[in-house]
Amino acid sequence: MKTIRILWTDDEIDLLRAHIIFLEEKGYEVTTANNGSDAIDLVRTNHFDIIFLDENMPGLTGLETLDTIKEISPNIPVVMITKSEEEDIMDQAIGSKMADYLIKPVNPKQILLSIKKNVGQEELVTRKTTSAYQSEFARIGMRLNERLDWKDWTEVYRKLVFWELELAASQDGTMDEVLKMQKAEANNAFGRYIKNNYLSWFDKGAEDRPLLSPDIFKSKVFPQLDKGHKVLVLVIDNLRYDQFRVLNSVLSQYYLLEDEDLYYSILPTATMYARNAIFAGLMPSEIARLHPEYWEDDDNEGNKNIHEFELMQTQMKRRGRRERLNFEKITNWRAGKKLSDSLANIMQNDLSVMVFNFVDVMSHARTEMDMMKELASDEKAYRSLTLSWFNHSSLFELLKALADNKVKVVLTTDHGTIRVDNPIKVIGDRETSTNLRYKLGRNLNYNHKQVFEITNPEKAYLPGRNVSSSFIFALNEDFFAYPNNYNHYVQYYRDTYQHGGISLEEMIVPVITMTPRG
Repeated sequence: MKTIRILWTDDEIDLLRAHIIFLEEKGYEVTTANNGSDAIDLVRTNHFDIIFLDENMPGLTGLETLDTIKEISPNIPVVMITKSEEEDIMDQAIGSKMADYLIKPVNPKQILLSIKKNVGQEELVTRKTTSAYQSEFARIGMRLNERLDWKDWTEVYRKLVFWELELAASQDGTMDEVLKMQKAEANNAFGRYIKNNYLSWFDKGAEDRPLLSPDIFKSKVFPQLDKGHKVLVLVIDNLRYDQFRVLNSVLSQYYLLEDEDLYYSILPTATMYARNAIFAGLMPSEIARLHPEYWEDDDNEGNKNIHEFELMQTQMKRRGRRERLNFEKITNWRAGKKLSDSLANIMQNDLSVMVFNFVDVMSHARTEMDMMKELASDEKAYRSLTLSWFNHSSLFELLKALADNKVKVVLTTDHGTIRVDNPIKVIGDRETSTNLRYKLGRNLNYNHKQVFEITNPEKAYLPGRNVSSSFIFALNEDFFAYPNNYNHYVQYYRDTYQHGGISLEEMIVPVITMTPRG
């Protein structure tokens, strides 16, 4: 039976020794802290099943400590213990997702009862969440009117995802539309930022730019190998940051987040470009120039990512890496069922890379199958479906086994995805690429105000088919539609998940370093 681990924080913890002995005799493991800062440090580096927290402490108060603890580990139940009987303090505590609320002095049996029960206070949680977002709404709105840089946009997106998940967990749906409108406003502003700044990231000597797709292994993976760690790089295609946050609710039982970072996927935010750039450590035009045998044209359907292993090898050779490499690609359910066999391969190699395509398959299936549209009817359901798959996947079983074997995991993706709604007309010849969120071709006809255009692909390190080729990218929730058979085309693709263009969801994506607990 699993031992229940308790963190008890009180500035007079020495006076509670009898209570602690009582709990330890019951088989509980108790860790103590006498201030909020120490409690926060303990939560960052340890797993606890329940936390008892004194409200009135010098330094950080109990409520201030609670807010930080919930940001680190939102699923840990916290019990507030206080001398105050003021109703407002009670409401704040319970509204902040407090599991229980006890008035001093407490006896050991009260503590024991709090451990054994999990009191839900959903109505107060909802009220608190809605009220808190209403205040945050104004602050985010003001930020969107400022001159933001790439670091600011990363933080804005973090906040939007945080509130999206908070509101999704509440019972009140009245703020959902407000949040949706604010995300649309943010994507409008983000699109303008990318149009004005993206190409400058590739200027010679440019220093103030975000981490990009080709930087992932150099910045996040190879330093771990240099420290002597055995590493698995898990690339889940099409995984958005909000989906990762949901998956982390179960991953956090087995892994600590050593580094939760967000990076910018290159354009186009499509597998052929972004994922090849990750493995090669090069931009697409550099791959095409240095390794033409591993680069396929954009219109070569079905063969755009068949050289990922070879590209990974070229990057390691170029950077003087000599580690043993294991590379696996999971593209279907049957292959996934054999993941347990992968454990031995991972343990025998210094660096293992695993590409997992389930989330991408799920988003495409939603376009083509009515049942999937029903199962993933909105963003909350889409995340829930992702979590349900993960909870029952052999991938999760493998990750639990790797945690037991102390293997460090770098979890990332090549790009995100966005649900499209607004068709934009574009005209091109037969050689124009087919993606709904970007187009590559000659003599493209479109409304210049509605897209981000790169008329000289080489400036963005993109290979063009010929000197007159150009790229255009859809913004926000737009998607490209041809005038021919327009109504049928729009009806089929509206309200589907697509990628390749410019949005917070597609471009700002997670790269997470996870350390096994214990």
